[in-house]
Amino acid sequence: MRILKLIVLSLVLTSFVGCACRTKKVGPEDNVPFAAENGDLADIHFAFDKYDISAEANSILAKNAEWLKAHADRRVQIEGHTDERGTQEYNMALGAKRARAAYDVLRSLGIEESRMSTISYGEELPLDPRHNEEAWAKNRRDHFAVK
Repeated sequence: MRILKLIVLSLVLTSFVGCACRTKKVGPEDNVPFAAENGDLADIHFAFDKYDISAEANSILAKNAEWLKAHADRRVQIEGHTDERGTQEYNMALGAKRARAAYDVLRSLGIEESRMSTISYGEELPLDPRHNEEAWAKNRRDHFAVK
């Protein structure tokens, strides 16, 4: 009987240890759909409820355009993201406007339209899943997925 108890106890402990080993901690990097936050091209960020390109974002887009010119065989998908505030429909539209704004700047800097595409994820794929201003600021972005 004692051996049976030891076997059952070891099986129970093994299953708990196995579960703990398989548990994945979810962090901000797990929500990035195509590339790491610091991939080949830098993300740009937006003010709350805005899609206009800031001076800082213009500078980043100029560097991204130079990289794309140096890698003429590569394509980029511009992903528009928002924070979680607002309706899902509104955020999808805002994400699309953000992606299109970056697309227009890159096109004006000489990147061919055929090498770029846009998509809006709205609030669906946050970089930072927390619910505070710091996280929201990170999530209001365009991400550039190189293909």
